[in-house]
Parts: sequence; C-alpha cells; structure tokens
Amino acid sequence: MELKPGTKLRSDVCETQVIVVRAPAGAVELGCGGAPLIAADADPAGTLDPDLSDGSLIGKRYADEDLGLELLCTRGGAGTLTANGVTLAIKGAKPLPSSD
Repeated sequence: MELKPGTKLRSDVCETQVIVVRAPAGAVELGCGGAPLIAADADPAGTLDPDLSDGSLIGKRYADEDLGLELLCTRGGAGTLTANGVTLAIKGAKPLPSSD
C-alpha cells in the first residue's frame, strides 16, 4: 500500500482507526489484529488474530523509525498495529530542555 500523510485507515477486525502522520517512500503493508488496514469508510469484516490482540491506544503515536513510518491512533481497539508483519511500538515523548 502506498501511503501519504493524512491518509485515514481503519482496522478490518476491530474499532481501531489511524491517520498517517509520516509515510515512508516505498510501499508498506499495514495491519491490525492480523488483517490489513482498510479505507476509513469501508465496513470491517475480518476476524481478530488472538496473537495480535494486545490493543491500540487512542491518542498514541505508533512508529517504525527504520521505515520512516508514524501513525496517530484516533480510535483505540483490540488489535495490535503492524507494519510489514512487525509490531509497531508506541513512540516516546521528546525530552524537554532543562530550565536552569
């Protein structure tokens, strides 16, 4: 799937919805709960994979720095977000500068 920033996607197996914040140059296979992500206006019809059911959290950013991918979760759900079959990690907050 060719991605661009601002693309809205949803899970085919749960309530998870995401927006692409940063997209890699090449094609990436995004998934959630063991099924590929689908267009935001499509109806879910898949089945959740129990091995990929750790869940996604609303408001959190999921990223893969090696791919150059960042997703913002706009609706949480039961499925785990993946890119090319690898689980995406929650992106940590940037440290603030000290205010000596």
